[in-house]
Amino acid sequence: MSGATKRSRMMAALVAVGLVGVLAACGGDDGDDRQQVADALAAALTDGDFSQVPLAGATADDAAARRTEVNAGLDPWQPTVTAGAVRDGADADSAAATLSYTWDLDGASWTYDTHAPLTRTDDGWQATWSSMLLAPDLTDAEVLTVQRSMPERAQVLGAGDAVIVENRPVNRVGLDKTRLSADQWDAAARQLATALELDPDDYAAQVAAAGEKAFVEAIVIRDGDPNYDTGALIALPGVIATTDTLPLAPSRTFARPVLGSVGQATAEIVAQSEGAVAAGDLTGLSGLQRQFDDQLRGTPGLTVMAGDRALFSSEPQVGEPLRLTLDPTVQTIAENVLSSKTEGASALVAIRPSTGELVAAASGPGGDGTSTATLGLYAPGSTFKVASSLAMLRTGITPDTPVECPATLNVDGREFQNVPGYPTDKLGTITLRTAVANSCNTAFLGARDTVQQAALADAAQSLGITEAELGFAATLGAVPTDATGTDHAASLIGQGRVQATPLGMATVAASVVAGHRVLPQLVVGTAPTAAEPAHPLSTDEADALRSMMRAVVTEGGSTFLQDVPGVEVIAKSGTAQYGDGDQAHAWMIAGQGDLAVSVFVETGTSGVDTAGPLLEAFLTAIAG
Repeated sequence: MSGATKRSRMMAALVAVGLVGVLAACGGDDGDDRQQVADALAAALTDGDFSQVPLAGATADDAAARRTEVNAGLDPWQPTVTAGAVRDGADADSAAATLSYTWDLDGASWTYDTHAPLTRTDDGWQATWSSMLLAPDLTDAEVLTVQRSMPERAQVLGAGDAVIVENRPVNRVGLDKTRLSADQWDAAARQLATALELDPDDYAAQVAAAGEKAFVEAIVIRDGDPNYDTGALIALPGVIATTDTLPLAPSRTFARPVLGSVGQATAEIVAQSEGAVAAGDLTGLSGLQRQFDDQLRGTPGLTVMAGDRALFSSEPQVGEPLRLTLDPTVQTIAENVLSSKTEGASALVAIRPSTGELVAAASGPGGDGTSTATLGLYAPGSTFKVASSLAMLRTGITPDTPVECPATLNVDGREFQNVPGYPTDKLGTITLRTAVANSCNTAFLGARDTVQQAALADAAQSLGITEAELGFAATLGAVPTDATGTDHAASLIGQGRVQATPLGMATVAASVVAGHRVLPQLVVGTAPTAAEPAHPLSTDEADALRSMMRAVVTEGGSTFLQDVPGVEVIAKSGTAQYGDGDQAHAWMIAGQGDLAVSVFVETGTSGVDTAGPLLEAFLTAIAG
């Protein structure tokens, strides 16, 4: 309470308690004094502090305690109460005031009036306390409670409003303690947990802590999930499966790291919701389901009860669907392509360059649920030579300008070399186009004196490796603006401190295809934003980059992509050593028609050998 409010209420109390009798004795008009008591009472009913209210029939502490008891069932919501003009009573020593209540119940407005009797005593005007001041006709035995009815959660839609997430049938599998004797609970719990590959000690503890008639859920299984034999599970002692529905994607893995999951609200979510979410409510727990939970969850219907009387009710309001650019067909193909990558992280991202729409963001099963596609930052290796090539073009050279490609190059005492198996007939003096096509490291390292680090970062920004607000949990990458020596040299071949996500490298490919910087969009109606590049990609620059990326397919190490059905493919492979140098990140980026793709495998042999077949399989499947 502010100091001004305290002073105001103290003055009201002084007037009500001290001056009313003086005014009455003088035969003056005591209307102002009565109103001040009514206003002080309204303020106390709003904030719970009755210390400044002259009361009859209860102490300030008793009134505060009863208010807390009555309103506890609506916590954390609190009413706002105002007093109307005081009315004369049946005689000179009585009056009354209307108390107008307003409750904002998560957007539902509940309003009602109660009536406060006022009585003049030797000490002045007082408000007469009763429970009916708190709610209409409230008895001393009643308190307010609220019943909630949740609407069906709104759908998540993909490209063309194809349904991605909707209510789908599930089985809740767990132990029904009533089916067993108490001495069997522990063994049965451990047997079920073992069958589900859960922690037996943890589940047995949950069962022990539950009531003797409880059903203790162990797992929720989508109907028809081939990974579980529900029939075999319910054959175990005391195990049952109850049917239900949950908002789910078409498959267990479908874009799960991006979409997130839905389940019963955690205590933390309930506490943070300020009354919008209650224990037991279905809410988004992670990913987009959590980020857009308010929109998808809708507004619950509420019924406020006093005992068994309904005082107020509101209808549940269904939420708004979340519209995404993901194409269910393309996303499914991407996940199928990655399904064999069970060890280590992997990702496949696809973007429509013409619109920036993100149509696939698949993270492989070896990523432990992380959104490798949108958040996994790794050295991009030679796929970053697309940005390095742009920086070199800006020094005045062209794809046909001769550059030197020695077998090795020493930079400040560190020896750099080309990838194992680099064709010896592509060493020496070659064109920049040939250097890109065959991924000559030393040719790019040799540009370290003409391409400064700031210019390299600028070129990357022109192609989409930049800080951006994309409207969902994602990052594109980072290129240091200041680096020297071997750090700068390594940056030119996509190593050192250069990092990118698979989404970021798909954005690079999309920018080359589109001829201008592309920012990926996932959430329809949420436009991605980023600072304008200092030097926007020009038409001539994009043409040159496309010609060099086409050479990767026609004369470089990715000729296998010539066999992909449909229009011609442009591409760039990448291999980035990490650890002790004996392991490598494998990358491929490509463009075909109005599609830009990035493929990443955390641990592989090379971009061509490890990521290449995945890219080929994806593009072939897309072509139908």
